[in-house]
Amino acid sequence: MTIPLYDASVGVFVPYLGNLSALLDHAAAHAKTRNIDPAVLLNMRLYPNMYSLKQQVGEANRHAVVAGALLAGHAPHVFPTTDPDIPELKLRISAAIDFVQGLPRAAIDTAADKEVVFTFKSGATRAFTGKSLLLTFSVPQFFFHITTAYDILRHAGVDLVKKDFLGPPR
Repeated sequence: MTIPLYDASVGVFVPYLGNLSALLDHAAAHAKTRNIDPAVLLNMRLYPNMYSLKQQVGEANRHAVVAGALLAGHAPHVFPTTDPDIPELKLRISAAIDFVQGLPRAAIDTAADKEVVFTFKSGATRAFTGKSLLLTFSVPQFFFHITTAYDILRHAGVDLVKKDFLGPPR
């Protein structure tokens, strides 16, 4: 059985980005109920040298968008460089979802053997095939950042359970 790259990329990114947005709803409700400035949650991190919650959300978005763009041969969506609050992060997640859903399925599905080059924030680059980018780099990175966002919120006392991470059965 083969799985089309579109289903393994867009088909994975979209629902989990939706779940990430819902995690932010839980964070906002937690902050309101406990009279906590939401910025406190957004700036939390699990360890001093790890990314904050808002950076984890940004990285999840970036990996979904960049992977989709590279596979489809399109320029990636560019997010604002402003310091986001929870509503802005949710808008960015929505923009990421819209972007990847707007990419052509045929271009992504035919990109398995296509050479693509991922550019890191440092400017360094790494070449991949489309399939190796998706399966060995972008999807693992995406899930790392979503999992870490979930873990930060759990650590902060936000009432979450595994189904909040996984979302509804599909």
